[in-house]
Amino acid sequence: MIVGEKNEHLDRVVSVFGLSTNIINITVGAGIFALPAIIAAGLGAASIFAYLFCGFLITLVMLCFAEAGSRLTGSGGAYLYIKTAFGPYFGFLTSVLFIIATISADAAVANAFVDIIASVFPTFKSQAPRILTFVFFFSAFGYINVKGMKNGLALVKVVTVFKLIPLIAIVLLSWGRVSMDNLTITSSPSFSNLAHISLILFFAFQGAESGLSISGEVKDPQKNIPKSILLSIVVILVLYMSIQTVAQGVLGDSLATFKENPLGAVANHVFGPIGFTIMTFCAAFSMVAYLSSSILSMPRILFQASVDNIIPLKHLTRVHDRFRTPHISIIAYAFAGFLFASIGGFEQLAIIASATLLLIYLGVSLAVIKFKREKKGEKGDFKIPGGITVPVLSSVTILYLLSNLALKEMIVISSVILLLTIIYFAIIKK
Repeated sequence: MIVGEKNEHLDRVVSVFGLSTNIINITVGAGIFALPAIIAAGLGAASIFAYLFCGFLITLVMLCFAEAGSRLTGSGGAYLYIKTAFGPYFGFLTSVLFIIATISADAAVANAFVDIIASVFPTFKSQAPRILTFVFFFSAFGYINVKGMKNGLALVKVVTVFKLIPLIAIVLLSWGRVSMDNLTITSSPSFSNLAHISLILFFAFQGAESGLSISGEVKDPQKNIPKSILLSIVVILVLYMSIQTVAQGVLGDSLATFKENPLGAVANHVFGPIGFTIMTFCAAFSMVAYLSSSILSMPRILFQASVDNIIPLKHLTRVHDRFRTPHISIIAYAFAGFLFASIGGFEQLAIIASATLLLIYLGVSLAVIKFKREKKGEKGDFKIPGGITVPVLSSVTILYLLSNLALKEMIVISSVILLLTIIYFAIIKK
C-alpha cells in the first residue's frame, strides 16, 4: 500500500518504460489463469466488455493514487491518504480491510491451485485432500518466511518470467485455431450482469496501484506518470483480452465448462496432452509463486500495523530471537489464509477480495476530491487534469460495481465493517 512515496533525495531516473514495466509485473498474476471460464460463463463472447470496463476503472483509480501520493510525502499509501482526509477511524478501517482483502486473495488463489491440480488428479475435488493441501501450503510458506526474509526472496525471484511466458505463448501459438464463429456476440449483456462479472474479473487487476511505488523517482512526473499508467493498462488489457479471445475462440461455449483449468483445456485442444501438462504446470507454478510472494510481504504489513498500534495486538509485534522475523504475524497471517481458503471457493473469495479493495479505492478517490477542494499539497509533482472529474467518475463507477454485490456478500462485508467499528470505538479509541 506504500504508493507514490516521495523522497527529495531520490534521483529521478525512472522512464515511462520502467514505470510501466513495474506496474505490469505487479498486476499480471495468478488470477488470469483461472478467470476466463468464469467470465465466459457469465458473458459468453461478450466477455470483452468486462475487460474494458475493469481497465477503465483501474486507470481512474491509479490516477487518483498517483495524485494522492504526490500530494502527501509520507509512507502508508491508501492508509495515509484516507486517514489524512477523513481521520483515524477511516484509516483503521482501511488498514484492516486491506489485510482482509489480501488474505481473501491468497485464499482464492489457493483454491484455484487445488482446482488446477484436481483437473489432473480428480481426488483433489474431495474436501479432505483440499484441506490437507491448504494446510501444507500455508504451513510451508509460513515456515520458510519465519526462517528469514532471504529464504522468502529466493523463492520469489523467478516469478515474473515464468508467469508471463506461458500466457504470451498460449496466445501466439493458439491464434491460428481460433474460430470467428465462437467470437460472435449474439446479444448485449445487461448492465447488472456486466457489473457482477466485472466484480469477479477485477480480481485480475487489483494491486496495479502498487506499481506506482517508484513514482517518486520518475522523470518529468506530470507527463510520464499518466503516460506510464495508460501504457501499462493498455498492455495488460491487450494481454488479458487476447487470452480471453483465444480461449473463447478455440473452445467456444464449452469454455464455461472448464472452470478448473481453462487455459489447460485450450492447450489440450490445440497441442494435445503435452500442451495440457505444460500449461497446467505453468499455471500451478504461477499460483505457488504468488502465494510465496504474498506470504513473504503481507505479514510485514500486519506487523507494522501492530507496531503503529493501528491493530492493538502486542503479540503481533514480537520478533523471533534467532531469525529476526515477525514470526507471530507470519503465523497469524498464514493461519488466516488457511481458514479463508477452507471455507470459501475461488469465485466467492475473489469477489470478497475485489469488493473489499474497491472500498479502499473508493476512499482514496474521495480523499483526492477533498484534497483538491482544500488545495492540500498543491506543490505535488502530479495533478490529474480536469479538476475533480476523474476522482468523481472513479467514485461513481466503484459505487455502481459494489451495488451489484449479492445480498449475502453485502451482509458479510457490512458485518465486518460493523464489527471493526465496534472494536475501534470500544477498544482502540479508548
